[in-house]
Amino acid sequence: MPELPEVETVRRELIPWLEGHRISQVEVLHPRAVNPRSLAPITSLKGARISEISRRGKFLIFSTNRELTLIGHLGMSGQMLIAPKRSEREKHTRAIFKFGNQREELRFIDQRTFGWLSLEQYPACIAHIALDIFDKDFSPQLTIEKLLRSKTEIKRALLNQRLISGIGNIYADEALWQSKIHPETQISQLNELDMKKILREVKRVMSRALAAGGSSIDQLYRRVNGESGYFDISLRAYGRQGLPCSRCATPIKRIAFTNRSSHFCPHCQKKRVPPAGAKV
Repeated sequence: MPELPEVETVRRELIPWLEGHRISQVEVLHPRAVNPRSLAPITSLKGARISEISRRGKFLIFSTNRELTLIGHLGMSGQMLIAPKRSEREKHTRAIFKFGNQREELRFIDQRTFGWLSLEQYPACIAHIALDIFDKDFSPQLTIEKLLRSKTEIKRALLNQRLISGIGNIYADEALWQSKIHPETQISQLNELDMKKILREVKRVMSRALAAGGSSIDQLYRRVNGESGYFDISLRAYGRQGLPCSRCATPIKRIAFTNRSSHFCPHCQKKRVPPAGAKV
């Protein structure tokens, strides 16, 4: 968290504020706001003009008239907030970008400090990140082939940003609930039709989340204007442990999964197991 719908919401809302504007000042208020691999100090962006704001998976890409590109990742709790310069700074403000005589400034806020900013050689710096389902060059067939070659559980494969980017815990749980597939089902027990259904539900649930401005599950995600996203009120699995499944009324179950958690309906999403003696 934030996942693709939240990051895309931030990107769209930053465009009218930042594109075409020149950075007049950069303040870094916490050392962990900058990724250690950054090829130059973030403060060296002073005087640069932002030409375009794009995205690859969960990465924000700020192209400028400089050789290096500013890459931003929101981590677990990162926010990009447009705020009046004279307003009180939020407690966890990590970096600030000012733009000439504009009354507002861009604040990078991150309570857990897992997010970061970095100056990188683009696009080489994110070449390992797969395309997401909304990318114009995304190929469902090639992605299905990659997924079917994975020797792992379907939930783990959906979270692998080298296979398909932008999906995190929330929307993986939601897409699998919609598809009626248990998160721990081995890829070997799924077929091409299953994968098509999963990708269809991934796109559908993230499209709905994007229309609602994302999900503010734990109040750590905020839109550029400081408002919450509202898709969390429409969730069917994630965060609903103990509550009745909206399809069958069976209580939603929560299990530990890869240092996170998975939410699913034990009735609707029965785990597929290989036949006795079959190789997994």
